[in-house]
Amino acid sequence: MSFSGRPQWWQPLRKLGLAITVVGATLIGAGLPDGVAQARESTIGTVALATLPAQAQATERLIRSGGPFPHGKDGAVFGNRERLLPAQPRGFYREYTVRTPGARDRGARRIVCGGRQPTEPEACFYTGDHYASFRRIVQ
Repeated sequence: MSFSGRPQWWQPLRKLGLAITVVGATLIGAGLPDGVAQARESTIGTVALATLPAQAQATERLIRSGGPFPHGKDGAVFGNRERLLPAQPRGFYREYTVRTPGARDRGARRIVCGGRQPTEPEACFYTGDHYASFRRIVQ
């Protein structure tokens, strides 16, 4: 016996699990080359701003005018932990709440924008399901 009392045959399985973890992390976005990041963005899909709920359109106008925002967390850095958006350095993306009528909390709807200037984002994405999916907002 070795490795914390586990049988000898356990060690190769442990190494295999580690290898699968490393390969999996690479495949889901860690250190993506630009071409792969662009390919991921093209699979996100798009949505016309005019077809979004009125509350999302109002939030988009607030973003471009610099606020004021109704929620304290609006404008906070969005970490992209789900890795559904194109890979960017931390601090590139910011999230904003889209009001949900009748909700007692912030609800699930958000707009996430990325760029150097918060009022002039390079790209904005809408999620109606609290980061489970995104669509790029187009005019």
